[in-house]
Amino acid sequence: MSGTFDDSMNDVSSGSFWEVGNYKRTVKRVDDGNRLCNDLMNCIHERARIEKAYALQLTEWGKRWRQLIEKGPQYGTLERAWAALCTEAEKVSDLHLEVKAALMSEDYEKLKNWQKDSYHKQMIGGYKETKEAEDGFRKAQKPWAKKLKEVETMKKSYHTACKDEKVAASRETNSKLESNNNPDTQKKLQEKVEKCQQEVQKTKERYEKSLEELEKLTPQYMENMEQVFEQTQQFEEKRIRFFKELLLEVKKHLDLSTNSRFQTVYQTLEDTISGTDAEDDLKWFRSNHGPGMPMNWPQFEDWSVDLNRTLSRREKKKPPEGVTLTAISQTGSDQPVQPAKTSSSANNTEKTPDWSDEDTVGNPFSTNGDGNPFEEEPESPVISVPVKALYDYEGQEQDELSFKAGDEFTKIGEEDDQGWCKGRLKDGQMGLYPANYVEDIQ
Repeated sequence: MSGTFDDSMNDVSSGSFWEVGNYKRTVKRVDDGNRLCNDLMNCIHERARIEKAYALQLTEWGKRWRQLIEKGPQYGTLERAWAALCTEAEKVSDLHLEVKAALMSEDYEKLKNWQKDSYHKQMIGGYKETKEAEDGFRKAQKPWAKKLKEVETMKKSYHTACKDEKVAASRETNSKLESNNNPDTQKKLQEKVEKCQQEVQKTKERYEKSLEELEKLTPQYMENMEQVFEQTQQFEEKRIRFFKELLLEVKKHLDLSTNSRFQTVYQTLEDTISGTDAEDDLKWFRSNHGPGMPMNWPQFEDWSVDLNRTLSRREKKKPPEGVTLTAISQTGSDQPVQPAKTSSSANNTEKTPDWSDEDTVGNPFSTNGDGNPFEEEPESPVISVPVKALYDYEGQEQDELSFKAGDEFTKIGEEDDQGWCKGRLKDGQMGLYPANYVEDIQ
């Protein structure tokens, strides 16, 4: 009986819910709800990955362009406005990373937990909620489906009897029209017709009775089916309401336009860009790279003994320990290092609290131990060697020469212990220069 009942349940002959077996679409909706939970989780997960990828791209873009802007020729308030785009990218990147975190830690986990609480797997496969719906509909439909099958049987019997009665009546009529009509045969055909008519009447009564009984079961059948269907409706209503609530949460996390920090980012960006002032930028450039720059214009200078002595006593000028003066205008990465003008560890000129006039070693006014610091030192032997500059050099002190790579002038003093030479330019100016910045002309 159960096997036959199952076959009838699966025989869906029309689209009506009340047809036997058509409740399976409602049962399938329970399974579909679980599948939709998985689909929505995948949807949220993919969006979270997109948010993360976008955030990383924004960060990389902002970092790369900030470096290009800082190294580029743009300056002033316009540079700040341009760089503000990079700041915007970095801050928006942080916001999108927060969106990604909220989608996964809040929305995704919330949906995952709801699915776990709403759909319970069975050891034999499937879900408990699906089986409960299936069993409920099967139980509600079974009595009516059984009676319906009986009605179908009675209908088939009645229709068969009607067909037999029509065939018998046709044979009897044909027999009467035949010339060699046998009375016995005619009688038998007439009896057959009467018998078929009786069978038609009997099957019709059974068919009508069975149909009446089915009609009596129909109200109870509809009530039971409605009850089970309402239970599935309530379960589906919970899912729909939960999905709506969850999607609103997702929208809240995605909608950065309502985020005060997001609004602040673009307000700050607008203020920074609006703060660009062409007049200020032009004024800055004029002051730092144009006619507004200060200039030590050449002035007439009297010759003095002190100036001449400075050139000969160059190596005696001792700046503080460890300080290197770099006044070289570099034109290439392979330029030599300028000779460091550092104090000698052997000549300690630092004062101590108990120094006296008798301390010749620590006397800051002593140049050669016991000499007069104001006496002229003996000059270096006079030489005259033509040299050629290998690199540009910009003198930073009054007693230093300035020249460009390729300039030729004369070396008039040997290199000292600190790597400096005395030279004379073609215009007659004399001064010191780094020895490793030139080469002798052969």
